[in-house]
Amino acid sequence: MERIAWEGEGSKRRVREKREAMKGRIRELETGGLDTRVELIQALIPLGLKQVGEMLQEEVQALAGQRGKHGKENRRWGRQGGSVYLWDQKVPIEVPRVRNKGANQEVGLRTYRKFQAPYGMDKQVFLKLLNGISTHRYRECAALVPEVFGVSASSVSRRFRRWSAAYLKRLMERRLEGYDFVALYIDGKIYAGEGLVVVLGVTLEGNKIVLGIEQMNTENSTCVSQFIDKLKERGLRYEQGLLVVVDGSRGIIKAVREKLAGYVVIQRCRQHKKENVVRYLPEGMQRLWRAKMEAAYGMGSYREAVCAFSRLYRELAVLNPSAAASLREGLMETLTLHRLGMQENLSSLASTNGIESLLSQLGQYTDKVDRWRNGRHIQEWVATGLLQIEQRLRKLRGYKYLSALRIGVQKMLNLEPKTEPVLEQELVSVEA
Repeated sequence: MERIAWEGEGSKRRVREKREAMKGRIRELETGGLDTRVELIQALIPLGLKQVGEMLQEEVQALAGQRGKHGKENRRWGRQGGSVYLWDQKVPIEVPRVRNKGANQEVGLRTYRKFQAPYGMDKQVFLKLLNGISTHRYRECAALVPEVFGVSASSVSRRFRRWSAAYLKRLMERRLEGYDFVALYIDGKIYAGEGLVVVLGVTLEGNKIVLGIEQMNTENSTCVSQFIDKLKERGLRYEQGLLVVVDGSRGIIKAVREKLAGYVVIQRCRQHKKENVVRYLPEGMQRLWRAKMEAAYGMGSYREAVCAFSRLYRELAVLNPSAAASLREGLMETLTLHRLGMQENLSSLASTNGIESLLSQLGQYTDKVDRWRNGRHIQEWVATGLLQIEQRLRKLRGYKYLSALRIGVQKMLNLEPKTEPVLEQELVSVEA
């Protein structure tokens, strides 16, 4: 009985809270300033249109006085056709006119000027288009106001471009000094034959931040080097050491080593390495060798992993020399987390899955575009989608170990010439 009484009291409390909130909104409408009233009225479709007319008449009366009374410097001067924005829709309205007798010129109505702009609701149009509403179907999705106009495909498209351009500018110009990055993912994606390279950073707290995008036809070292220079100019902090996760692109790796020399260690993607090796093998053997390589990567220490891969290399050298050569190329860089002792706690950094997931989510926005006009169009959509997704990204799995990762990276960079040269040479001796 006590519980039922408590629940009943809670329900009454919620009703009272809602009633008070509604009264508060009404008071804002009645007593608020012009900006507050404009914002509230634009949400009251279609009743807002009637209220706009009343507000215009109130201002006319304040300027010209009561109808039929003379002596005021301003006087009514008929009316003309006009339009106002209600939410994100442009609606026609008859606008009263006022003229100043002494100056012999029309007096503009401040209320009318306020309603001439969408009052920030371009963002609503922008989000609707971003999430898949075609500009040609936007009118069908608009709120129902019978006299609505100004939501044609061209006008809606212009408003979207204005917002997407702002998002691109924000992404490409935001400063990076305030972020303490411990790891970076670098990967690319193709749009209409144009390549885009994306950099995703992981902060010491585990947060994921999109650093920027760069358009380039191929992931060559020159273009990537220029991209890294731009990030450094925007304040990228790298002096405390960075782990850079890449898919194996030689151009990206070369550029990273040159531009961040002495401050970076490379972790190549294990998934890409497995697929690069098994593609040399018959389909009937691919599943088995994926499992074998996965077991080798699952070893608990760097030494054990190197020994396991040495055995796999010897076996592949007889079975398929091309697959063996693919296994050997860059293998040690796929074991960087093993060398750091972080292979179990920070397995999320063992592959490019983190950034590939981001690019996959990006497809939810960009896949709806039927035609790419130019490179600028591509960049605006990609930047907009990335910043929308960034708000929903979760912290890196195992982020509590990122401090230990930084210490390990710093030790590796300082002692790199002395770190386990025998293990480095083991695969070489096997080949000989």
